[in-house]
Amino acid sequence: MPTVIDADAFRDRIDERRRGERSFALVDTRPRESYESWRIADSVHYFYKPFHEFDADGFEAATGLGPGDAIVTVCAKGKASLDFAEELEAAGYDDVTVVDDGMRGWSGVYDRTAVPLPDAGDEPLDIVQIQRRAKGCLGYLAVGGWAADKQADSDGSDRVAIAVDVSRHGDEWLAAAAERDASIAAVLDTHVHADHLSGGRELADELGVPYYLPAAAAERDVAYDFEPLARNETLDVGGVDVKALATPGHTDDGASYLVGRSAVLTGDTLFTDSVGRTELQFAAGGDDGADDDAGDGADESAGAATGAERLYDSLHGTLLAEPDAVVVCPGHFAVANDGTTGGVVPGEPVTTTVGAARRGLDVLGLGREAFVEKITATLPEKPPNYEAVIAANRGVESPPDETAAIELELGPNRCAADTGAEPAADD
Repeated sequence: MPTVIDADAFRDRIDERRRGERSFALVDTRPRESYESWRIADSVHYFYKPFHEFDADGFEAATGLGPGDAIVTVCAKGKASLDFAEELEAAGYDDVTVVDDGMRGWSGVYDRTAVPLPDAGDEPLDIVQIQRRAKGCLGYLAVGGWAADKQADSDGSDRVAIAVDVSRHGDEWLAAAAERDASIAAVLDTHVHADHLSGGRELADELGVPYYLPAAAAERDVAYDFEPLARNETLDVGGVDVKALATPGHTDDGASYLVGRSAVLTGDTLFTDSVGRTELQFAAGGDDGADDDAGDGADESAGAATGAERLYDSLHGTLLAEPDAVVVCPGHFAVANDGTTGGVVPGEPVTTTVGAARRGLDVLGLGREAFVEKITATLPEKPPNYEAVIAANRGVESPPDETAAIELELGPNRCAADTGAEPAADD
């Protein structure tokens, strides 16, 4: 029988291969269309359907892979790739491994890494970046000191934390908190997301703590209760102030969270290599997601332009007004359809600084009119199922089961504008 490993173990093998510690070929057996739209980097395509005759010579001719090569197989759910691996073994391939649950499992793989805060000073602050590797989604755990009514234990336990932009897999945030002997006192989202299902409300309910959205989310007809964070409102997180900065543009409700004097969690407003795209909320039907004219090209372009004007003001009037040394912690990094991530190394922090972004991103040097023209000139491919994802995150629809939720958000995020920029290097 072929060896079967889960997606986390496969992640570790990929990292070992990147470091030159392991060698293998990854064979993706899904249909060509699925492979082209979203795949793992450096994979080889070979379509296989169970119970069809397997031609070992044809496989070797098509892929260049022989019985002496180590092979890992992957498909959509792990079933076809297991059958395929068994065919390979029968043909004399003796080093074959299968990724359990296939691309569905890969979609739920995470890395957790500490964000360097060189100017934190004496602030009792840690920030953990929680990376969803296959989608490029980034969430955060900000850990302060101790609650006012608690005495610090000698081992530093019972620190206070907030969870920001939590995905469906809230256990990743719980694990990050446990690693730092912290308890999560509140859960926040930076906006109503379009590319992935938020797990913020579910985690807040599980812990019995407040769930916060920017106050402007009320204008998007969010169908559940939340605590509104007004412009410049501040939360105390164990002696560290977390300030809500209104940064509309990507969406009308977009906010960034300034954490102490050290970092700003920018959601989909500012990335290391781009800025947020500005038409998704409008394309999905305006503020409430129920416009019958959703998707109309002219309306979408007008919505993108209006959003771009707001984004320009948010960037130049708010985020770029922060000191140069403030660390920018974005809501995503780019994952291309072919699985590549540009200059990002998964598992390493994805950050820049305000100063590096200002100097390194050409789009931030444009005047208002040129900025709007640049942002709206080419609207990127939309995130998969984005209208249904927005509806779910507004609470007006809900995937019927876990399988439907997995299928709904498969694929990479596509929340950045197409600016053709390289990442802004840290100073």
